[in-house]
Amino acid sequence: MLAALLYGQEDLRLEQIPDPTPAAGEVVIQVEVATTCGTDLKVWRRGGHAKMLTLPTLFGHEGAGRIVAIGAGVTKWQIGDRVVANNSAPCMKCCFCQRREYSLCPNLTWNNGTFAEYITIPASIVQHNLLQIPDQLPSVLAAMTEPLACVLHGISRSQVKPHDRVVVLGDGAIGLMFVAVLSEYTEVILWGGNDKRLEIGKKLGAARTFNYHNVTDMTNTVRELTDGWGADVVIEATGIPNVWEKAIACARPGATVNLFGGCPKDTTITVNTEQLHYSEITIKGVFHNTPEYVKSALSLIASGTIAFDLLISEQRPLQDLEQVFIDMKARKVIKVAMYN
Repeated sequence: MLAALLYGQEDLRLEQIPDPTPAAGEVVIQVEVATTCGTDLKVWRRGGHAKMLTLPTLFGHEGAGRIVAIGAGVTKWQIGDRVVANNSAPCMKCCFCQRREYSLCPNLTWNNGTFAEYITIPASIVQHNLLQIPDQLPSVLAAMTEPLACVLHGISRSQVKPHDRVVVLGDGAIGLMFVAVLSEYTEVILWGGNDKRLEIGKKLGAARTFNYHNVTDMTNTVRELTDGWGADVVIEATGIPNVWEKAIACARPGATVNLFGGCPKDTTITVNTEQLHYSEITIKGVFHNTPEYVKSALSLIASGTIAFDLLISEQRPLQDLEQVFIDMKARKVIKVAMYN
């Protein structure tokens, strides 16, 4: 089969490798569509990821398709079922899983390889994080279940209340998903660097949008919009250390700051201890998703209440994958649907 493998920093190769055969408890999916992701872009640019993969590796983690092979002991699924698989599953046995803190599980089973004709789904993911796609739902939308599950997890951890004023920093797919969900019940102010993406943010419900290239002082602008105090909740969705610092600076006393975007390994930030202490700011790092939010994400997409199709910039064949990542790096596209 044709598959994309990542060998290092911006070293992505399409190769012919053997078709997969499922072991006990596993299934093999014929990938109908795989969507690109900001995490994939960061991994491609940085040449690795702290947790999700070890090079060289099959690449891509958002996709949807049909089951074409079933391993011994799998009884819930049948050949031909349309499914979407999360890219991980918790062990369900460790102390964190016993506390239902599944994203902190040290034994997460990771799976990559959606940029390929077929992908094997490990037994633990088959058991805990493989879902049937509703008949009426296009596969390209179902493929976005994993990033939306991360966003729903992030929103839950942010403790957003109705009528809060929320600042989202970042106009990538994740930032725009935060806008789409949060704007259903609260006021969202979106900051980004691309006017076309900010227009999509408005379509998804952002009350105000700002291009940081055109604003000299983000912190004061946020305060002017919030009675001089700052935002109730700030969500950072870029993975850039100095933007983490700006997120904290935009928060009001008593606010929650969700540092959601993953920064490069071993980077650090500086925090104003006086602000943190006397303003009682809560700073949270939030990572990945849980089975609960994977199910909720697919259900939300299937409901049709949010136009997640606005995030798909193009549809391209798998052979164009390297050029797609070059276009993503240049911020020409948000998400691209890759078809075999």
